[in-house]
Amino acid sequence: MTKPASSTDATPLESDEPRAVPALWMLVAITLAGTLAMHIFVPALPVAGRELDADKSLMQLTISLYILGLAAGQLFYGPLSDAVGRRPALMAGMAIYCIAGVVSWQAQSVEVLIVARLLQAFGGCAGLALGRAMIRDTSAPDAAVQRLAILNLVVAIGPAMAPLVGSLLTNTLGWRSILLLLSVMGLCNLLFVWRLLPETGRIQGRLDLPRLGHEYRLLVRSPAFIGYAIGGGCATTAMFAFIASAPFIFVDQLGEPPGHVAFYLSLLIVSISLGNFITNRTIRRLGMARLMLSASLLSLFGSASLLIVVLAGWATAWTLEASMLLFTLGVGMVGPTALTLAIGVNPKVVGSGAGLYGCAQMSIGALCTALAGLGDNPALAAAIVLISAAIIGQIALRSALRYDPQTSR
Repeated sequence: MTKPASSTDATPLESDEPRAVPALWMLVAITLAGTLAMHIFVPALPVAGRELDADKSLMQLTISLYILGLAAGQLFYGPLSDAVGRRPALMAGMAIYCIAGVVSWQAQSVEVLIVARLLQAFGGCAGLALGRAMIRDTSAPDAAVQRLAILNLVVAIGPAMAPLVGSLLTNTLGWRSILLLLSVMGLCNLLFVWRLLPETGRIQGRLDLPRLGHEYRLLVRSPAFIGYAIGGGCATTAMFAFIASAPFIFVDQLGEPPGHVAFYLSLLIVSISLGNFITNRTIRRLGMARLMLSASLLSLFGSASLLIVVLAGWATAWTLEASMLLFTLGVGMVGPTALTLAIGVNPKVVGSGAGLYGCAQMSIGALCTALAGLGDNPALAAAIVLISAAIIGQIALRSALRYDPQTSR
């Protein structure tokens, strides 16, 4: 039986030779391409719909199918990168992202736009999955947490900042400029990967589908991995529910000027960044398990506070914001620790583990976003979604630690 990786191992994975460490800024760039494109097109939906003669439901498919594409695609790139290497898999993903971006930029019908956006997501999720895998390839667990904290921040702030960027581009250069920008990002990332990115994986040489099925079955049957995947998703992408509802909450319910929404979302980004900073400073002293559970409780407290404020009729921009600042502070701390432990459950299939984790994470984000749109009270719907996710996340993370041989409780 293979000995499980210990959280105190000095080397990231067993290897015959040292691996070059990819520049963090490059991993941030390829991760941002996938997450920024998720919600950047939201402000352009009405304008693009009028030009393409498409109704609201069809235009919304350009967003919802993109998120589903991000989720499903990560199941593909993880095992592909284990077979052929991280670098070739990333180049393939960035090429698909760039070509699909050009097609969407020039789309003359909503059907072409929807298909192109789905393919764009399929390409963009390569960076989302493999950036994490490359960090785990080249870093010991404690060091991996610190670097993964940065990528976790990008996963959170990309969707939060995207509508602001999209609104600016739509109002100044037109809706197609959004899609052109994404195409240029894809081309730049393709060049970065081709010229600058080192290979970090141990190439197996072929994609063994029976073995892949066996590896996924091992991960799916692992209570530790499933607990981290569900708990990590509930702790991070559940916040998409509030981001998607923010314009309706602050503008329609609370009467705030539309321009203030950007300010409130930017404060949440600062809070996530602070959570990442705290993680980097305290991980070695507190340990991953204790830090993760404490941060998860902080998010639970923040979501409970949000629900109480809404139900008690105390909702103002600042009372809601204060509750969300607590929630997102926990997001910045739980995300990198849960991810590091998840892909360390089986260190021989880091790529597959990162892909499956990312799929679960984005699927939870898509579900939470959809649930937050139910009913006629966006603030209440978002609060219920967040506290439900926080409770489920806390249970899942505690269950994962109970079964994980990496940690000693």
